[in-house]
Amino acid sequence: MSRVREIWVHDSTRVRDVRVAAGDAAARAGLDDERAANAALVATGLATSPLEHAGGGRVLLETVDPPSGAGGPPARVQLVAVDHGPGIRDVAAALRDGCSTASSLGAGLGTCRRLADDSGLHGVPGRRTVALARIGAPGPRAARSGGARVRAGGVNVPFARADYSGDAWACSRTGDHVTLMLADGPGHGTDAARASSAAAAELRRAAPPPPAELLRRMDGALRGTRGTAAAVAQLDLAARRLRFAGAGNVGARLRTGDGWRPLLSRTGTVGAHRPANLPQHQVEWEDDCLLVPHSDGLPSRWSPGPAAYAPSLDPAVIAAEIVRDASSPARPVRDDTAVAVPSPSPPDPAS
Repeated sequence: MSRVREIWVHDSTRVRDVRVAAGDAAARAGLDDERAANAALVATGLATSPLEHAGGGRVLLETVDPPSGAGGPPARVQLVAVDHGPGIRDVAAALRDGCSTASSLGAGLGTCRRLADDSGLHGVPGRRTVALARIGAPGPRAARSGGARVRAGGVNVPFARADYSGDAWACSRTGDHVTLMLADGPGHGTDAARASSAAAAELRRAAPPPPAELLRRMDGALRGTRGTAAAVAQLDLAARRLRFAGAGNVGARLRTGDGWRPLLSRTGTVGAHRPANLPQHQVEWEDDCLLVPHSDGLPSRWSPGPAAYAPSLDPAVIAAEIVRDASSPARPVRDDTAVAVPSPSPPDPAS
């Protein structure tokens, strides 16, 4: 199971909590001392940014695996800083290396971008911002991207700031096939996390078959757990085709151009009460498509924000903005929430 941390940062004392959590995640990811120190510095910068620009916010912190079959390090530390506004007024200035205000603790967003392997920032000036950084073991960026024409990323928010989320997502690349799985274990806590983590492990075990068949394979692997709702999306990049199948209370929306359509899951629980018939949707996959699978922690009537129409953004930034805009103090989430996004890569994935 992967530990997930959500830390609300309302004053400078909480910045230390984020830094400590980053050190713990770096140890679990097996990072050496230099990379662990970089992770702590990046954590300081990302946690400080919401204080400087928005009076506070939250940091989501976890270890994420690269797509199986894509090479690269076994795990990376992912940090996502989210605020609800007023955000960064001058994004370009904030990204200059070494730029920070007198109230910062010594690391600006430009420094974070320089030290991180992957980074992303999306903000509406004067309103709201999402900042992302990932740090892993040393290695070329090309190995991490895998050279694929599709990137995948996501965020996982535990209910009530628990240490473990009952949701999980994972991605696998085999040749021209990119397969993404999102699982939602019933309830919360470690038992739910064990079930969803078992589903993720089954995806990584061997080259994934088509979605409906993979769900049937997971059904056998999850016997002995409480089971899980699960959705599987598989992109055939050569044929430019998307296949999708799901069971239980997980959903997905597909954007083509400016229009959105739902991809529906069948009632049931993988590993406990899997439906005998699992329909598999098949649609064309174009360069302007965006897929958003999500657990039921996300309200069913969520609205895509500006990031969903910016394909150059890191998919985890898109996912974080969707989660942020779907909740508020007046509409708190009532379950673990995972959102994973496969999206076309920009022409230069390292940019």
